[in-house]
Amino acid sequence: MTTKSQIELASLLCSRLCHDLLSPVGALSNGLELLADETDPAMRDRCVELLEQSAKTSADKLKFFRLAFGAAGGFGEAVPVEEAQVVIEALASDGKPIDLKWAIEGSSLPKPAVKVMLNLAHIALDALIRGGRLDIGAEMRDSKVEIVVRASGDRIAFDETIGKALQGELAAGELSSRTAAAHMIALVAEDAGGGLQYKADEGTLVLGAVLPQPAGMIG
Repeated sequence: MTTKSQIELASLLCSRLCHDLLSPVGALSNGLELLADETDPAMRDRCVELLEQSAKTSADKLKFFRLAFGAAGGFGEAVPVEEAQVVIEALASDGKPIDLKWAIEGSSLPKPAVKVMLNLAHIALDALIRGGRLDIGAEMRDSKVEIVVRASGDRIAFDETIGKALQGELAAGELSSRTAAAHMIALVAEDAGGGLQYKADEGTLVLGAVLPQPAGMIG
């Protein structure tokens, strides 16, 4: 990537993060204003409850962003699987009915694999506009990490431009805040020497990745 492209990608990712945080943080601000003016005990209790929900949503999103887009400071080459599961489960419980199933071998995964898996899960959750089932699997074998994320439901809403981003086939002008995350993990996979793929139909979206294991984790 050129320096200009890197700056554009960073800007678009920041825009996406700000957009996703605007709603829960805005709800916190509104809740505090209501709490300051409210005198009825029952309504004050309700305000506090809404504030707690908004604070939890904000914290959950920040934890996700840290692992999915950030450097995940505090971890070594590998990230405990439980860390990834907690943030995805929090996102999956925020609104739509999601039946989340896991099939992950081992207790940790390389950082690049976790970053890819989290972003694929986020893309799949966005596609399940009416809820449904989300299956997430990962295993390390033959010096490679294989990841599969499968979304199935009554309706799948998947933008093919995101699919093009996953496969590194975006045309000029197609990089946007909507495709930035997919473009980022395509670069992560390419840098690691791996690749991404997808298949979408009326009721199912399958997202996959194959990444080499870091040399320090092969054993």
